[in-house]
Amino acid sequence: MTDDLLVSVIVPAYNEVSTIEVLVRRLRQVPLRIEVVAVNDASTDGTGAMLDRLAGEGLVQLVIHHPVNRGKGAALRSGIAAATGAVIVPQDADLEYDPMELPRLIGPIQEGRADAVYGSRFQGGPHRVLFFWHAVGNNFLTLVSNMFTNLNLTDMETCYKLVRAELLKRLPLTAERFGIEVELTARLAQAGARIWELPISYSGRTYAEGKKITWRDGLAALLHIARYNLFPPRGSWRNSDQRALSGR
Repeated sequence: MTDDLLVSVIVPAYNEVSTIEVLVRRLRQVPLRIEVVAVNDASTDGTGAMLDRLAGEGLVQLVIHHPVNRGKGAALRSGIAAATGAVIVPQDADLEYDPMELPRLIGPIQEGRADAVYGSRFQGGPHRVLFFWHAVGNNFLTLVSNMFTNLNLTDMETCYKLVRAELLKRLPLTAERFGIEVELTARLAQAGARIWELPISYSGRTYAEGKKITWRDGLAALLHIARYNLFPPRGSWRNSDQRALSGR
């Protein structure tokens, strides 16, 4: 891979009118060749109109509008299908993750050492101090996921998962909502992907500030971990992905 590879940043957005423009402008300041693919998941607060305006200004390369709210997983899958970059990464619209981390995170992929890079919120990077039980829940879900995948991740639920597009576009992803984090990790493990993990900063939101994840999503994630790891799709996708892994 070359230093000037195109990175597709998928931005799923549902009612994020207060932060989406700030996020897009931050993305345009990142010293990478970036393609911004925004997916408006049937927002009702003007997010869609704002994204169209930003696209008109050339700050967003593509806006996809879902006519009905389908969830984060469906939004990411729409974005992945439309992305044209060599590397694809999700970017939440809520300003919890700093896009300036991306040039460092992409390093192992550029150097040909990794097929995917996870940005871990729990490897010692600077972070806003928030909820104890939220951290415990994340660590527990990562532990259970690791028991199924045999990976030693510290943050399975992180938004920042940079994946080579050639591999990601072949993974049989089906999750509609927050189960996409579990499913993507399971599919990468099943494909034999080389995964790296690097520390990132994290500025989490409180629920009063608009955080959407609740304990119900945590319970659902446990069911998703069992489902996506014990019942992978049939077919030859795992073998073909393994042949396509760079450096193999």
